[in-house]
Amino acid sequence: MANEDIAVTKFREYLRVKTEHPTPDYVGCQRYLFNLADELGIARRAVEACSFPSKFNAIPGKPFIIMTIPGSQPELKSVVLYSHTDVVPAVKDQWKYDPYSAHKDEHGNIYGRGAQDMKSVGSQYFEAIRRHFQRGKKQWPRTIHIVWAPDEELGGVDGMQKFVKMEEFRDLKLGFMLDEGLASETSSFKQSFINSALSFREEQRLLLKNDSTKRLGDVITLNITKVEGGVQVNVVPDSFTILLDVRTPPTADLNEMEKRIASWCTKAGAGVTYEFIRKSEITAVTPTTSDDPFWSAFEKSLKEEKCSFDKEIFPGSTDSRFVREVHKLCFIGLVDRISNCRLFLYGFNMHLFIFIWLLS
Repeated sequence: MANEDIAVTKFREYLRVKTEHPTPDYVGCQRYLFNLADELGIARRAVEACSFPSKFNAIPGKPFIIMTIPGSQPELKSVVLYSHTDVVPAVKDQWKYDPYSAHKDEHGNIYGRGAQDMKSVGSQYFEAIRRHFQRGKKQWPRTIHIVWAPDEELGGVDGMQKFVKMEEFRDLKLGFMLDEGLASETSSFKQSFINSALSFREEQRLLLKNDSTKRLGDVITLNITKVEGGVQVNVVPDSFTILLDVRTPPTADLNEMEKRIASWCTKAGAGVTYEFIRKSEITAVTPTTSDDPFWSAFEKSLKEEKCSFDKEIFPGSTDSRFVREVHKLCFIGLVDRISNCRLFLYGFNMHLFIFIWLLS
């Protein structure tokens, strides 16, 4: 578009690729990303995750796109710029504009599913590289891999969880990576369990509110995201299922949390049980002390650029947890923050003020 920064144009093109679950257009996404890499002459390839150790069990149609800029000292550990390409569903009638139109309003806000989580980050990686190329810098001491992954929004089961066990992942020589984090028989049983869960949620909220040093990633978050049961309004259901999204910081005692959930079920009454749909017990954290060479270099760069920053634990679970689990010697940096910007995450009317995005 006339007078529009190429970074903005490419970002909007990326938002228009509909990678929404349950039927993400990964074919169209691969085509877009390959064309993007070709613009700068960056080597690119697609790798489909497979069930370890057999390469014959590849997950079809769910590619990792890997762009590689070889370093002048290839023996050094590499830097990986990671983002995922998939997005959660968007309910169109709740949006001011089509969530896949990448509409830019008169204020410079760009609307689109993925505008914050997390197509903006992938675009920032690439456009930062583009600017360096335009200035004549096309190589660094370390090899840089820009990795675009599928299925993070589904928990990474057919994505990063399998990819980290593959030879193609080991070949990256990763050193540092940037990334973005119940049955019941009666309604009274259901209400008892819900009350217990919400009481705990309130305790955690107050811990966060009353301690200015804490961030969201320092407390346990709990949200009731789905309640199922019944067939019609005038028939008493024989069972209910309550789905909770519980996210624990690596400092939390996971055994104690599970005991707490079990106690809620016991309190609610006989026949109330729980099970985990997905359970992660990965507690490895990123080193952020001066003796870590990767963090030290990263922090030094931030200070040189006069960037204001705080260290905190990302309150969501991202694909990086799989990398931390299997790559014990790898140092992972988590960066997915755009300053002075209203946070939307999975909300409708997700948008990004483009002036802030270009400065970030």
